[in-house]
Amino acid sequence: MATKILAAAAALLAAFAFAGQAQAAGGTYVFDGGTAKQQREVRKALNASSFDWSLVPGTVKIHIGPVGTSYATPGHVFLDDDLLNAGRFAWGIVQHEYAHQVDFLLLDPGKKIQVAAALGTTTWCYEDAAVRDHGAQGCERFASTLAWSYWQTADNSMRPAGRDDEAGAMAPKAFKALLGTLLAPAASAA
Repeated sequence: MATKILAAAAALLAAFAFAGQAQAAGGTYVFDGGTAKQQREVRKALNASSFDWSLVPGTVKIHIGPVGTSYATPGHVFLDDDLLNAGRFAWGIVQHEYAHQVDFLLLDPGKKIQVAAALGTTTWCYEDAAVRDHGAQGCERFASTLAWSYWQTADNSMRPAGRDDEAGAMAPKAFKALLGTLLAPAASAA
């Protein structure tokens, strides 16, 4: 009986120790801010995707707060708290921002050139001042296409209405094949 109580206490202690850390389809991240409900929405969003987030090296810090427009930097995802209150509608955006980590941490310049060409753009990520449109940026098309390709549902806000949409330049099957080839070395190391 005492052994069972000690085991239960140890499990409870471990659960509290790792409460801020989560694994979604293998991905490792920690939260900075947000309510328990908002953090649950992020977990649900990443778990809904069939992408293997464990390919992203290290721990990503997910910041939840009044950031206005959600965005990402290497190792960090910034999500607006009001967006997460929208529930399932926010999931595509969560996946899009986390997909930027794949870009930042797994795609070298040569791979980015290949992806940009496949997605029909000549610029990767805001380096050409003449190309200002969000949807014309290779990095944004990449993140949206990844979010759509690995979670194809009518609920996904990244769902393209046509080929001109940010996630519409490549069919999901073709995008997955390209990404599988480009990330093969990372996948074999994971």
